[in-house]
Amino acid sequence: MQYKEAKEKFISTWGSLGTLWGINKAMAQIQSLLFISTKALSMEEIMEELKISRGNTSMNLRQLMDWGIVTKELIPGERKEYFTTEKDVQELARHIAKERSRREIKPVIKILKEVSSIKDDGTEKTKELIKQTKALHDLAETADAMMNKIVNQEQTWITKSLLKLIK
Repeated sequence: MQYKEAKEKFISTWGSLGTLWGINKAMAQIQSLLFISTKALSMEEIMEELKISRGNTSMNLRQLMDWGIVTKELIPGERKEYFTTEKDVQELARHIAKERSRREIKPVIKILKEVSSIKDDGTEKTKELIKQTKALHDLAETADAMMNKIVNQEQTWITKSLLKLIK
């Protein structure tokens, strides 16, 4: 397999996997292109490479910056904006885990707490709802706390965390 084919395959695959870590295909493809790029890329270069519209590129770059995994880079003498992404795989995973917790897990924990705190009217169905949603709340809160502890570890957090689990 030559470089061009390998690059296209990587970008396509990473794009498909994007939904697993909470972003859309175009966002994942932009991030993967920046990830393997040897230099910061302009919006026009990204659009041309991925064959996507200016609006789609702009919107997805903004969202990637909101996630904290893409940043603007100033190039002296250039008027265009250039973009780059986190190159350290473990740091990238930390950003994604933190953002997923903030966007997805914490809102669910809040709702589960509200639902499990309803007034017990003494009926069997209310007791069951409270019991099951409290159990889910406790599980989600524990999982989120564990993930936050792992994410807040130093640079080699994955390796250290896995070693702690194995021991």
